[in-house]
Amino acid sequence: MVLATPFGIRDAGAIDVPVNDYPTAARADYVFGCMAANGQTRDALQKCSCSIDVIASVLPYEEYEDAETIMSVRQRGGENAAMFLSMPQLREKVARLKRAQIEGELRCF
Repeated sequence: MVLATPFGIRDAGAIDVPVNDYPTAARADYVFGCMAANGQTRDALQKCSCSIDVIASVLPYEEYEDAETIMSVRQRGGENAAMFLSMPQLREKVARLKRAQIEGELRCF
């Protein structure tokens, strides 16, 4: 069955997938890290899963991935890290991720 919607025509049996859906491995990696920081409990699992869902709802995966990469390079230090610390557009990418993480914490913890 085909339905007409305000957003166009679509198959009634189609499954809606969020626009900014993150790969399962990225979500799992976030949850594992979050649980390591917040306890290996069922409650932490629920809160950490909620948190990555919130992050995914406000930050496209490409931006999340960019910010994670920047933060990883910064942690290694050295000459490459200095470049990542000095570029305003890269600092802003990290800031957007941090704001998304704060939103996740506010909503879920």
